[in-house]
Amino acid sequence: MSLSRTRPARRRRRRPLQVWFERTMVAIAAVNLGLVAFDLSYIPLRDRYLALAPGLTTWYGAVFKGIEPHRVTEAYLREVNTLKSTLELEGIESEAVAQQLANLRESSVSLVDENPFELAGKSGTLERIKQAVRDRTDIDSSSKEAFRTFWSQDYLETEGWSTELAFFDEDIRPRIETNYWRGIDFNGLPIDRFWVIDLGFIALFASEFLARTYLLSRRHDNTNWFDAMLWRLYDLPLFLPFWRWLRVIPVVLRANQAQLINLEPLRSRLNRVLISQFAIELTEVVILRMVDQVQNLVREGQVSRWLFDITSQSEYIDLNGVDEVQTIAERLTNIVVYQVLPEVKPDIDAVLSHSVNSAISQAPAYQGLQLLPGFSNISHQVTQQLSAQVSQNLYSTIKHVLNDEKGAALTTKLIDSFGKHLRHELRKDDTLQELQSLLTDLLEEVKVNYVERISEDDSEAREATTYRLYSTTQAAKPTPTKLVK
Repeated sequence: MSLSRTRPARRRRRRPLQVWFERTMVAIAAVNLGLVAFDLSYIPLRDRYLALAPGLTTWYGAVFKGIEPHRVTEAYLREVNTLKSTLELEGIESEAVAQQLANLRESSVSLVDENPFELAGKSGTLERIKQAVRDRTDIDSSSKEAFRTFWSQDYLETEGWSTELAFFDEDIRPRIETNYWRGIDFNGLPIDRFWVIDLGFIALFASEFLARTYLLSRRHDNTNWFDAMLWRLYDLPLFLPFWRWLRVIPVVLRANQAQLINLEPLRSRLNRVLISQFAIELTEVVILRMVDQVQNLVREGQVSRWLFDITSQSEYIDLNGVDEVQTIAERLTNIVVYQVLPEVKPDIDAVLSHSVNSAISQAPAYQGLQLLPGFSNISHQVTQQLSAQVSQNLYSTIKHVLNDEKGAALTTKLIDSFGKHLRHELRKDDTLQELQSLLTDLLEEVKVNYVERISEDDSEAREATTYRLYSTTQAAKPTPTKLVK
C-alpha cells in the first residue's frame, strides 16, 4: 500500500522539473536558431542591417565574416571628405580645391570602369549610383560625363557646393559604404567564423542527445542505445555543423513536446490528407491491376483454355470432385422450375392466350363465326382455358422430366451437348480470336472511361469519405498519455 501511494507522488514531483528542463532546452535551441538565421541572412541583408544597426553589423562582419571596407571605395570617400574640408577652409576658387576635384573626376571614371562592387556582388548598387548622378546633373548620355560635371568647379559654384555635397552624403555615400571586401580562408572559401559561436551550442546539444538517448535505452526493455538514437533522430541537426537551417525541425518538435505549442491538429490534418490521397491512389492502382490481369488472361488464351478444357480430367485440375458447371446448371434449373415458373405462370398464360387469339383470328372461318350471337364470349373463354391448359401441360412435363431419372439424365445430356457444341462452334474460323479481341478492347475502354477517371470524377467524394472514416476511427481511440522522451 505504501509503495502504491508513493510512486504517483514521485511522478507528480518529476513532471514540473521535466517540463522546466524541456522548456529551457527549447529556449536555448530557439536562441541558437535565431543566431543561425541572422548568420545565414547576414550577407543577403547586410545593407538593411547596416541601416538598422550599423555598429553591430560592421563588428559582426569584421569578426565573423572577414569583411573589410573596400580599399578603392574607401579611398574615394576619403577624397570627398578632404574636398569638403578644403571647401570649408579655402572656398570653391582655391587651387587646392581645383586639384582635388580633378582627382575626384579621375577616381570617378576609374570607379565606373573597374567596378569595385563586383566582387561583393553589388554591381547593382553601382548602377544605382550612376543613375543618381545622371539624374542630378541632367546628363543621360554617359555616367562618366555626369561624374565629370558633378566634380567640376563651375557646377558646384552654380548649384552650390554645400547643397551638392549634402546630396552626396545622403544619396551616394550610404550606397558606397555598403561595398566591402571579404577575405578568403585556407579552404578557398570566403571567411566564415560562425562556428566559434555555434561550437558551444553544438557541444551542449550533442551531450544532451547522448545522455537522453542513454537514459531512454535503460528505461525501455529490449531497447539498445542505437534504437534510442533513432527515436531522437530529429535532434541531429542541432549539433551538425552544416545544413544549420534544418534546426527549425527539432526546435518546433521540442516546443510541441514542452507544451509551448500544439501541433496535434496539424498532425491529424496531415495524416488524414495523406491517408485519403493514398487510399484514392491505391484504389485506382488495384482496379487497374485487376483489369490488366484479366486482359492478359484473355490475350494469352487462358480463358478460352479454361472454357474448352473444363471437362477434360487429364488437363483440368479438379479440387473437390464436383462438376461445378453441371451443378450450377442443375441448381439454376431447379430454381427456375420450382420457384420462378409458378410465380410467372399468370403472365405466361396471358402471353399464350394472346398468341392463340392472334392465330385464330387470322382464320376465315373464325371471322365468319364472329357474326353468331354470343360466340365472342365463348371463344374468349375457350382461348383462356386452352392457354392455361397448354402452360400447365408444359410445366407438368418439365417437372416430370426433372423428377424422372431418365428425364434428368436426358436433361443432363442436353446441357453437356449444348456446351460441347457451343465450344465446337467457338473454335470455328476466327470466332474465338474475335471475341478475345473484343473483350480486350472492352476492358481497355473500361479502364479509360471508368478506372482512370476515378481521381477526376469522384476523388473529392472518396477523400471526404476516407477523411470521415479516419476521423471516426481516431475519435474512437483512447487518448494516450503524452510522454516526452
